[in-house]
Amino acid sequence: MTSHEPTATALLHELESVVETNLNRHLAIAKEWFPHEFVPWSQGSDFDGPLDGQAWEPGQSKLSEVARTSLIVNLLTEDNLPSYHHEIAAIFGRDGAWGEWVHRWTAEEGRHGMAIRDYLLVTRAVDPIALERARMTHMESGFISDHTMSMLDSIAYVSFQELATRVAHRNTGRISDDPICDQLLAKIAQDENLHMVFYRNLLEAAMTLAPNQTMRAITNVVSNFQMPGHGIENFQRKSVQIAMAGIYDLRIHHDEVLAPVLRKLRVLETAGLTGDGAVARDELGAFLDQLDGHATRFTERRDAIRARATANR
Repeated sequence: MTSHEPTATALLHELESVVETNLNRHLAIAKEWFPHEFVPWSQGSDFDGPLDGQAWEPGQSKLSEVARTSLIVNLLTEDNLPSYHHEIAAIFGRDGAWGEWVHRWTAEEGRHGMAIRDYLLVTRAVDPIALERARMTHMESGFISDHTMSMLDSIAYVSFQELATRVAHRNTGRISDDPICDQLLAKIAQDENLHMVFYRNLLEAAMTLAPNQTMRAITNVVSNFQMPGHGIENFQRKSVQIAMAGIYDLRIHHDEVLAPVLRKLRVLETAGLTGDGAVARDELGAFLDQLDGHATRFTERRDAIRARATANR
């Protein structure tokens, strides 16, 4: 931190007016919607157990394996909302405009897991017992961000993470081959996009108030980014499946998540950086070049694998 930039506490207070402005903006444009309207209840039937219904078996699912995997990862990620609420409430506080936003964000996020779970169970898309056991395991682990994550790191992280989640939901809906699923996830993606815009606007204000600190926070987050569901059991295997299907991969992460936010805020063109801020900008540029190369190599390997599979068929 340079001597002329505010402390973390001072910055939190200085950003409160920005929070209030963007909260009011959010409330003015966010459209009320109801999860129950996007679930095909008429397809539902009792499961085995106390109600003596039909036991689940894989043939009942109309979704492909990768669509099921992606939906489960998305749902389990949303399930950890209590931990996310705790994290942001501890960092941003529960008073004033910050507190109002924390609770509003939590209320809106809460309907996502509800809606996805109802859809999966009503359509018998997944094993309900395995799903509940996965939820228990994941939520018992909770979510704890990097202990060194500052308030600015947190704002930077959610600016990218909300967009990443929007993209993951939207692409999952598109490959589901179910118009109902696609419609539901598109609705959830709209929420995520509004959340991204809120946090991105805070990040933009922070760049003006504390450019060196904010540049360091952005570089730290981008260089070490992990999705909030990375603690899900067998996440690495599942993420490879999702990447191979083109739902969320390195190319998408670079082109559709990192680049739009950085470009909108003109991060790499920030003038007047000094000391660690200037160093962080150079680090960020180098990292993005490296990530771009990794993304290209991944897509080339995936294309080659798909070509061999097509030839073998």
